[in-house]
Amino acid sequence: MTENEREAGARRSGFVAIVGRPNVGKSTLLNALVGEKVSIVTAKPHTTRHRILGILNRDGCQAVFIDTPGHAQRSKRAMHRLMARAIHQAVEECDLILLVVDAQHVTDEDMALVDLLGPRVERTILVLNKSDTIRNKEKLLPLLERFSAFPFAAYVPISARKGDNLDRLVSELLGRLPPGPQLYPLEVKTDRDVAFRAAEIIREKLMNVLHQEVPYGLTVEIEHMAQNEDGQWVVHGLIWLEREGHKPIVIGKEGAVLKQAGREARLELRELLGGRVHLELWVKVREHWSDSERELARLGFDVQ
Repeated sequence: MTENEREAGARRSGFVAIVGRPNVGKSTLLNALVGEKVSIVTAKPHTTRHRILGILNRDGCQAVFIDTPGHAQRSKRAMHRLMARAIHQAVEECDLILLVVDAQHVTDEDMALVDLLGPRVERTILVLNKSDTIRNKEKLLPLLERFSAFPFAAYVPISARKGDNLDRLVSELLGRLPPGPQLYPLEVKTDRDVAFRAAEIIREKLMNVLHQEVPYGLTVEIEHMAQNEDGQWVVHGLIWLEREGHKPIVIGKEGAVLKQAGREARLELRELLGGRVHLELWVKVREHWSDSERELARLGFDVQ
């Protein structure tokens, strides 16, 4: 056997689905594992709406993580159906699953998701996130006992926000990936283009400054993105709402809310694009866009 053949035999690669109920830290974990922000993060449920890939290369192995929307109760809304479909598709197609739970608070939703995984639980690593908030680690024992009836591949307590114990998690998952060559070039961190990432950054900033029900009927579309003759990036974003009555809330008094979100988005876009950014935002209404698969497809959602 040649040296190249030995090296090829040591390589592992595969898809790893990150699943869990809303607000347990799935996107924070993805960003920490990849080492770059590829998925937006807010304190509001259902921030993640799309299937987003993040890629980790280490020790000749490649893990392609699939960030999925938070698993929640069934809904008749088209957008929620697509989100649920994204979860099921990721679980069906992946080689390994990371089930993320909040170590501070395990709910019936968490247990329902375990039941949903069924026999796939044997290729699932239970990730106990926010374990750093539990000073007495013995308090984790009742939590582990609650899951002891299920044959998880491993249990790993972590803090995605602080990066605690991520090396152990990476070691556990890389060793369980199937042998194979890399699936993506080494320099690729995500499958999403800059226009998608720019739209998500703007939506993240809006969600962070807005309250009430507005964020759930809000999406962002990049209408134009290009560099001008001076090398400055010019970005035009359309903020789509479902109700006319939401426009004053999103714009704010004398445009204060929109200006704040735009200012914060522009700073992050400068880092993403690596240069000066001129950002213009317009607020428009398209009623019931989240209830129409046709509209969702137009806005970049995967409706297949």
